[in-house]
Amino acid sequence: MAATVKECLELQLLEVEMLLSMFPKRGEFSLDADAVPSIQRYLRNADGALPPQLEYRIALDVGEAKAKVELQVLLPHMYPQVAPQLFARSDALHRQQQLQLNTRLTSHISSLDPGDLCVCEAVQWVKDNTVPFLEDCQVSSEHAAKAVRAKEMLHRMWIYSHHIYRQELRKKIFDCAKNLNLTGFCLTGKPGVICVEGLQENCEEFWRVIRYPNWKHISCKHVENIETEGSIDNLRLFHSFEDLQFQAHGDYGLRNDYHMDLGQFLEFLKQHQSGHIFQILFGVEGKLSDN
Repeated sequence: MAATVKECLELQLLEVEMLLSMFPKRGEFSLDADAVPSIQRYLRNADGALPPQLEYRIALDVGEAKAKVELQVLLPHMYPQVAPQLFARSDALHRQQQLQLNTRLTSHISSLDPGDLCVCEAVQWVKDNTVPFLEDCQVSSEHAAKAVRAKEMLHRMWIYSHHIYRQELRKKIFDCAKNLNLTGFCLTGKPGVICVEGLQENCEEFWRVIRYPNWKHISCKHVENIETEGSIDNLRLFHSFEDLQFQAHGDYGLRNDYHMDLGQFLEFLKQHQSGHIFQILFGVEGKLSDN
């Protein structure tokens, strides 16, 4: 089994080298700085723990209009023996069109022979097949511009996790919230809590990304939708995406087992007109001390 995994990881690195040569410009090919070195360390010593799954993004210019499309790639350790997880997204596409595009992309990749590297094939497929979706989207946008301006909707999600400690996970949470123009907070500790607010499609994309491929012990406990004829920015409870850390029992140093101070967290929620969320998250009514 280990030898098979090793062979697959070697092929993944070869494909990365090929993609880097195809997309040499800054911003075209993005992956974590330690992604390749961690795999290389494992290949030198296959008796150690498996490295994180290889994850990267490829920025594509599609069609004559050079529309921006991003292909997100996550490779299971056994790729190319098993299919990669691929997701194409673009601000130029509506959510339904994006879903249809990815359904067709997944179908195409599943039709290929197992064991063959296929990310380059996926890149070319996205370039060749996204244009009709972009054209349909442009027509839809032109019709929508003639219609009465629809009301905007603020979407707010309250997410609960058994714990949030790992630095790379926290970085992913903050980067994703920033990229999607979401405000809210991430509370580090045990348990962990995340709140994001913004456009519905952006909140749902955030939820998809942070669970991807599979974050256990996490659930969306509550969702709020608030309609407005003005800007949703006027409805936000948070002005940025904040980093919260409350420790209840002194300084735990480097230990990753500290519990957050629920009293401080309740006070924070009440300061942001969200005290009612405490009972939804934890199943008990929050009470502040008299001191």
